[in-house]
Amino acid sequence: MADHAAPRANIQSRLLRRFALLSLGYWRGPGALKAWWFTIALFVALLMNLGAALAVNGWNKFFFDALQYKDEHRILLSIALILGLAAVSAVTAAVLQHTRMRLQVRWREWMSRTLVRRWMERRRFYQLSILDLVDNPEARIAEDGRLSIELFVDFTAGVTNAVLTAASFVGVLWFIGGSLNLFGVEIPGYLVIAAVLYSGLTSFGMWVIGRPLVDRVESKAAGEADFRYELTRTRENAETIALIGGDDDERAKLEASFDTLAARWFKVIASQTRMMFLSGGNNVLAPVIPLLLGAPKYLAGEMSLGDLMQAAAAFAQVQTALNWLSDNSLRLADWFASARRVAALDGAFSELDKLAEGPQGHVIDLGESDDGALHLRGLSIAQHDGKVMLADAEVRIQRGEKVLVEGDSGTGKSTLIRAIAGLWPWGSGAILRPRGARIAFMPQRPYIPLGALRRALDYPHDDTPMDPERIKEMLCACGLGHFVARLDEEENWSGILSGGEQQRLAFARVLLKRPDIIIMDEPTSALDELSQTRMMELLRSEVPDAMVLHVAHRPGLDRFHDREIHLKREMGQPATVEETPADIWRKGRRWLRRFGAREISEG
Repeated sequence: MADHAAPRANIQSRLLRRFALLSLGYWRGPGALKAWWFTIALFVALLMNLGAALAVNGWNKFFFDALQYKDEHRILLSIALILGLAAVSAVTAAVLQHTRMRLQVRWREWMSRTLVRRWMERRRFYQLSILDLVDNPEARIAEDGRLSIELFVDFTAGVTNAVLTAASFVGVLWFIGGSLNLFGVEIPGYLVIAAVLYSGLTSFGMWVIGRPLVDRVESKAAGEADFRYELTRTRENAETIALIGGDDDERAKLEASFDTLAARWFKVIASQTRMMFLSGGNNVLAPVIPLLLGAPKYLAGEMSLGDLMQAAAAFAQVQTALNWLSDNSLRLADWFASARRVAALDGAFSELDKLAEGPQGHVIDLGESDDGALHLRGLSIAQHDGKVMLADAEVRIQRGEKVLVEGDSGTGKSTLIRAIAGLWPWGSGAILRPRGARIAFMPQRPYIPLGALRRALDYPHDDTPMDPERIKEMLCACGLGHFVARLDEEENWSGILSGGEQQRLAFARVLLKRPDIIIMDEPTSALDELSQTRMMELLRSEVPDAMVLHVAHRPGLDRFHDREIHLKREMGQPATVEETPADIWRKGRRWLRRFGAREISEG
């Protein structure tokens, strides 16, 4: 058990160090001046709040002494003083709250931007989707990022306030309580000693009882993220699940996920219940103990009623300050769990960069060519564990060529085009793309962002303005003319458009942007044969100079391409590339057909 506990503790401490290095970058970046300003303002607000608390503690002595001596003038004056102190305390509390929350928001903004930037850089968001390094990166960025910052600010402010409060009120206790003669032994600052001993005992008890809480809270947070992921996955695939009748299976899976989450919650509840048992008894005893300890001196006339009440209030402040960590153990557990999850995500980003080099330190070299052609030079594509899928590919594709990529399932066709698109770094050799070429990628399931349909056609957005008439023309050409009147409607278009309409929209998007290279992965799988023919003919006529790499299985597509690349694999060996020479007769017929159609349109 100890052998396993030590490495786990080392991992956790490394994660916390990584979180500290990551998060403290807020004070070193471009916004460091504001960060320091908010930090100083928060510290000043804590001092103001402490000053108000000390003033209220001094008021206790003034008021209760006035009661003891039945001094009506001092009682009235104390009422006026407490109203003034209430106003001051309200202002200091508001300032403290405002500066604390502003710091939390600004720091979280910086953290979110940093994590999102690292997630999106080098296509890490894609690589994390295919590698099992961390779960739910989006939940770690949003929820864990929020908790790790908000709770850390609360933690830092709370500890600072506890230290300042303990130091200040210990002095009050020492001065007011004086010494106690116990069996002929003089004990100086006995109330301070009692406060420290009592707080130490309660804190130790809370630590012993709540020690498993951090791991249980972290496990609970992971369970919450897993449950949200299952719900989101079900929503995103609702139509498919409903069509194939997978309702019962999905419900069983969701119920099992929640059962796991509930079991983890019950462990957290068990720890909290034991801690609350100790905390409940402490809440009753803590205010009484200083009164009992000060009663002998009060009865002996060595303390006034005001002294006794001031000492009791100071004792409570010291005890609360010293018990701050144990009283906030659940929030600390939440922070530890969230901070470690954020640090693990940040570590996964760095791990991705190492994995991109492959087990032997090789990586696909993505460069530029000067002759306007696409070159695959000695290209080998591997899985991230180093297993080679495609070996020693040598291919040259000229500007304007339309190339069909074929091969049996598992030969690496989709992986090849992802490598050409710059998404797959694992392997060796070089991919040289034309210098300055604009590349469009057409997957089987097009991505349609939320918002207006016009925005979906201009995704990803660039600085090139789109002609409204051209948009309407391309929509009509792609069989989507009935959506022209709805171009500016804000809708969830991925849920409104059918699969075929989404693929035709992807063609309209490419035809409008006119890229230099078009990389296609089964982009006509949801289209009927007539629609497929129309889309492929549009592609050839509207962007004749575009280089096309098209992965497809459906028959009848070869006539829209100039040549074919076949990926073939022998048993137990990586796939190799074989090129099929162009069919001159077939190309001639296609040229005559295009020429004849052009003559007819011109006539």
